[in-house]
Amino acid sequence: MMTWLRRWQALALWRRVVVGLVAGVALGLLAPSATVYVAFLGDLFVRLIRMLVVPIVFISLASGVTALADPRRLGAVGARTIALFAATTFCAVAIGMAAGLVIQPGLGAAIGSGEAFALGEPVPVYDQLMGIVPVNVVEALVAGDMLAIIFFAIAFGVATVLAGEEGRPVANLLQSAARILFRLVALVMEFTPYGVFALIAVAVAQNGIAVFTNIGWLALCVVIGVAVQIALVHVPLLLFVAKRQVGRFYRAAIDALAVAFATASSAATLPVALRVAIEKMQIDRGVASTVLPIGASIGKDGTAMYVGLLSVFSLQALGVTPDPAMLGIVLLTGALAAFGTAPIPSASLFMLAAVLASVGVSTAQTALIIGFVLPFDRLLDMTRTVASANANLTVTASVSRWERPDEFLG
Repeated sequence: MMTWLRRWQALALWRRVVVGLVAGVALGLLAPSATVYVAFLGDLFVRLIRMLVVPIVFISLASGVTALADPRRLGAVGARTIALFAATTFCAVAIGMAAGLVIQPGLGAAIGSGEAFALGEPVPVYDQLMGIVPVNVVEALVAGDMLAIIFFAIAFGVATVLAGEEGRPVANLLQSAARILFRLVALVMEFTPYGVFALIAVAVAQNGIAVFTNIGWLALCVVIGVAVQIALVHVPLLLFVAKRQVGRFYRAAIDALAVAFATASSAATLPVALRVAIEKMQIDRGVASTVLPIGASIGKDGTAMYVGLLSVFSLQALGVTPDPAMLGIVLLTGALAAFGTAPIPSASLFMLAAVLASVGVSTAQTALIIGFVLPFDRLLDMTRTVASANANLTVTASVSRWERPDEFLG
């Protein structure tokens, strides 16, 4: 028995999730009445996800801001880098939202409730904007007021940086808290196969195999979103800002993009991206070693596109028709959330709560959506990480061109 358990735990998490997914489908199809006995595992998994949402949003954003306190990152190169990443991130969120609105992958998705979700009375735009600044920070944290939490986290991180040496202990504390939180997330993720097993079993028992139709449409939207982001945002930057030959650029970048797809991690791609930028693209070492690490922290085009797409998907699944004001809030909050996404697997799913809460969706409903999508997120994560890695190299080439106008045009 112990040998079997050790072999099970030795499997990569995504493999265990696939096993849980297959087992859940089998139970839901073959013995739907038995799913009532395992439903508590899905409920427990949803509660664990809800437990993590607020600390992830606050600590990820605050520690992410303090991580940019390195003096090498605060000069002209850093300012240009952050400005470019901000622009590409906003474009990515908009592209993801557009793909969701056109293809409508969330219509009819069975996320645990077949009824449309009521958002309650709409809040005027002025009140929503003023509500970004919390009157009581503790109350905002307790209530899960995500826009207020995002504002305070960024303000707290900026103030910590501006405090200089006196703020360093707090910056170190935030970085330490972030590492501890990521470990906690990793522990919760160990329960994922069992939560997925229960959630999928119940969903299949209630809705049949048609439950996978929406995931297929969502996957199609992710591929389209990544392709459009690269074609309409990254390629023009390469042509008109970096002034590089697109074909030659991608022949050089292929190693980094392949690692990004295989690992689904911008951080894991960083060593390869540095080698590619310096050796193959002949980018100045100082520029590459400054821009790429920043990009590994905040250059999340793929995540931004996915957050925008998944927000629209979620509203559609909940039976909500978003109005222009709601879409504007999703665009703004999605870009901020993408900037603060932690470098952990499927982190964008947890940041989704920050976006949906800003338009009135409860963390309980968001957790159900996360549980619905999470079993399939590994492949989607691999795909969207390519866009993030490509953005990092594109921005690096663009900043390098600004810094050295006479550089080699590779």
